[in-house]
Amino acid sequence: MPAPAEQPPTTHGGTTHFGFREVPEADKAPLVRRVFDSVAPRYDLMNDLMSAGVHRLWKSTLIAAIAPRPGELLLDVAGGTGDIATRYLEALDGAGDPAEAMDARAIVCDINGEMLNVGRDRMIDGGRLGGVAWVAGDAEHLPIASSSVDVYTIAFGLRNVTHIDQALAEARRVLKPGGRFFCLEFSRVVLPVLDRLYDLYSFQVLPRLGQWVTGDRDAYQYLVESIRKFPSQGQLARQVSDAGLDRVRVRNLSGGVAAIHAAWRL
Repeated sequence: MPAPAEQPPTTHGGTTHFGFREVPEADKAPLVRRVFDSVAPRYDLMNDLMSAGVHRLWKSTLIAAIAPRPGELLLDVAGGTGDIATRYLEALDGAGDPAEAMDARAIVCDINGEMLNVGRDRMIDGGRLGGVAWVAGDAEHLPIASSSVDVYTIAFGLRNVTHIDQALAEARRVLKPGGRFFCLEFSRVVLPVLDRLYDLYSFQVLPRLGQWVTGDRDAYQYLVESIRKFPSQGQLARQVSDAGLDRVRVRNLSGGVAAIHAAWRL
């Protein structure tokens, strides 16, 4: 695994959105951390219930787009419980030199320690003792050396950062020349009837489901609102390009409920 490289914090002022609320920029990260502290033990269960399991298909599509290659190093940012890293490593199982299995082929980086603990325990319980490193870090100031990773992923995490442009700049910094960027995130529904049904389900059903499963309605109210505040497919594609990443491509999933943005660092 590359040696960590601490980045100096970027100074910002003013306010930003936390769901539909305006909060001081300095308050957003602690508020987001509190949300995920609350839901960490049942986060993956809620993902299954909220999406009727469709999130698994989206993540499988992401891994297929990555097409993991032996010898490459994945950095999964906002990787939480390690779902993407687990799928990535499973795709590599049986490929390449077996000795590489004991080396870190994936780094899971998340600002939330509770999510990392859940993911690490689950991976150990599943019998995987090597191949992954767990790192506490902020997407806007990654504790990862420059030009050190082959693949950068962020799945359902970019909308939770305070400064998206800073997180994208960090993605470019840590990628090697020729490295690949992938963002899987909720997006804007592009089908006329589905968009209204999706709004109804999101605002009326999901917070109640969150209350029932995790005991925290507010956390899922925030998650619904954060999706609506996130840039559209075209807006995010422009931001990825402005960050210095090239050949940006967008693939809508389930009518735009989610989307994959992919790009290269050339």
